[in-house]
Amino acid sequence: MNEKMQVQWFPGHMAKTRRLIKESLPLVDAVCEIVDARLPLSSRNPEIDELTGSKPRIILLNKCDLADNNATARYIDYFEKSGIKALPVDCRSGRGLDKFPSAVREILKEKIQQNIDRGMGGKAIRVMVVGIPNTGKSSFINRMAGRNRAKVADRPGVTRGNQWFSIGQGIELLDTPGVLWPKFEDPEVGFKLSFIGSVKDEILDIQEIAVRLLDVMRRDYRDRLEERYKIDPDEDIENMELYELLELIAKKRGMVLRKGEFDTERAAVMLLDEYRDGKLGKITLD
Repeated sequence: MNEKMQVQWFPGHMAKTRRLIKESLPLVDAVCEIVDARLPLSSRNPEIDELTGSKPRIILLNKCDLADNNATARYIDYFEKSGIKALPVDCRSGRGLDKFPSAVREILKEKIQQNIDRGMGGKAIRVMVVGIPNTGKSSFINRMAGRNRAKVADRPGVTRGNQWFSIGQGIELLDTPGVLWPKFEDPEVGFKLSFIGSVKDEILDIQEIAVRLLDVMRRDYRDRLEERYKIDPDEDIENMELYELLELIAKKRGMVLRKGEFDTERAAVMLLDEYRDGKLGKITLD
């Protein structure tokens, strides 16, 4: 990754979020971690396991409508075998969210029975919602709460403080701001997160990120590139320089500058937008 990305990687509000999670943990019964179904592993903050300790967990693979269905099924099985309840969901449409309350009650059945035995059967179940920026925490809470109370935007870093929301059925959610971790051991993880928008585009070299995505796409989903950008299958994109491939896409879309050069920056923005909007098809990058 470039130096600019590393320098601006861990802003102060994210350090504050880590403290908030630790301080709020005694208030909740379980933790709901939201990850991006396109990056079920890379979009997990490795510090969450340590921060949340032994609290019962649920993982929501959000944006499952943008991910490869077979890959999502494999990851659901992987998490379940690791002892973590997992559900494929799409927080914008609400797909799969009807299963969330029963899943919470399933992982907390012993706690709920203890409350009943103590005469506190009506006590609310409290669940902390965590995840890295732009995985859909606010969209999830808005859907579950049935009102647009949590701030939502298609960019990281919008939610700033802890907020409680009642979602009915005796369940309350604690929202927390998205938190990244101080340093990526694997630079590829950082690039993957930039593909889905978990790192602010303003601090990135957008063309570098775009060609990194093209590298993955031509290796694993070449047919999607050819179909979307009307690239001739006989075109030797396998051996093409990545910036040359980006230039070809700019050419195919008629993105020409005044001097006859192709507008690769505009093409880079378009490529990332179309990937994030699912216009390149259902793609899992982990």
